[in-house]
Amino acid sequence: MHLPERLRKTLSRAGRFAAVGGVATAIQYAVLVLLIEWVGLLEVLASAASFSLSALINYLLNYYLTFSSGVGHRQAFPRFALVAAVGLAINTLCFSLAVTLLPYLLAQLVATLVTLVSNFLFHQLWIYREPQWSP
Repeated sequence: MHLPERLRKTLSRAGRFAAVGGVATAIQYAVLVLLIEWVGLLEVLASAASFSLSALINYLLNYYLTFSSGVGHRQAFPRFALVAAVGLAINTLCFSLAVTLLPYLLAQLVATLVTLVSNFLFHQLWIYREPQWSP
């Protein structure tokens, strides 16, 4: 089966996005456990802090590896920061609700899954896309 070029590129990019997300998520979970188990930080604060660190790693890896962006950091980073702030709000809200019912690692898994699709769409359609100007 032959896929249209645009769909093939999108699927390839989605695969790289997932791999980068996996690396950033592994770092997020490691930092989460470190902050809760070793530092003694409150669970919700640890979740927010670990999300923030992984978001920065995610930005850099996606900028260079996933999207090979021709858009400068001056344009891409403010967009990313806005999306990351929305993602942080979603993560923190979901985690806060889920941790009342589940152990913190399962609660973080729920929060992670809730933000995955929206993050890809924001990255794909807005953060790394060059502006389309029409006359």
